[in-house]
Amino acid sequence: MENTYEDIFTHVLPALESKKSEFEVYQYDTVTEKDIWKYCVTKKWRKQNVLSLPLYQIVNDVLSISPAEYMTFEQIQNSRTSNWFSEINQEELHLLLNSKIEDK
Repeated sequence: MENTYEDIFTHVLPALESKKSEFEVYQYDTVTEKDIWKYCVTKKWRKQNVLSLPLYQIVNDVLSISPAEYMTFEQIQNSRTSNWFSEINQEELHLLLNSKIEDK
């Protein structure tokens, strides 16, 4: 029987909970176990087959994440997906960008 991502997640959940508790010490209260898992799958193991990694390596990788490393990743992810002008319509955007040209 092959392991799935869910099986591995369940096996390493105590390590994820421990890392979440560590993040809470540094006032990162919104980080969840699933967020840490997503970080590992997306960043730490992006070029590896997670299903073939030994359990001890997965646990070690989870426990070795620094809060700064995780937060940097999150900030980069958020900046890639953010639309800074999402709350203004096209007409307002046009006025904003063209107002400097017309003032001259």
